[in-house]
Amino acid sequence: MSYADGFVLAVPTANKEAYIEYAQDFSAIFKEYGALSVVECWGDDVPEGETTSFPLAVQCAEDETVVFSWMTWSSKEVRDAAWAKMMEDERFSPEINPMPFDGKRLIYGGFHMIVNE
Repeated sequence: MSYADGFVLAVPTANKEAYIEYAQDFSAIFKEYGALSVVECWGDDVPEGETTSFPLAVQCAEDETVVFSWMTWSSKEVRDAAWAKMMEDERFSPEINPMPFDGKRLIYGGFHMIVNE
């Protein structure tokens, strides 16, 4: 069964181009390790909620934009094996490839696909 990793993060709006370059570089690496697809979405119509919302969840500041992204895998087993290898890949080191956002506010998780039309 197909599997997906999902991410929500706040990126300084001034870092948009740096984030796009970062995302393109890492998309290629994810695909190298077996990801079927990688999608990155820059927030455009992301309302702030009173109880919960994307901006609240990532503590998005006024000078930041919410990014919503996901990648798909053929199975959880393929994904788990890939992540184990990627965590040992020096290209994932923040010293080598610093993130253009605050990784402490990144929300992520793995999901079994139940509908994929």
